[in-house]
Amino acid sequence: MELIILNDGLYNLVSVTKDMVQHIKLFSSIECMDLCEILRIELSTYAGPPFNKNIMNDGSGYFYGCICN
Repeated sequence: MELIILNDGLYNLVSVTKDMVQHIKLFSSIECMDLCEILRIELSTYAGPPFNKNIMNDGSGYFYGCICN
């Protein structure tokens, strides 16, 4: 699974690592897009109107989505 991050007009693919999900406890199997939604909530902060974007908490850009492999 990879995250799509928009930074300075370029889309970057960032591989999801065990460090990113180590604090998330799952009690059953989960589909990729559901995990994407959980990661969006954990790794970004929503900037409401007029921006309407999810800004990455580490300052690496804007969360755009996920690619499931």
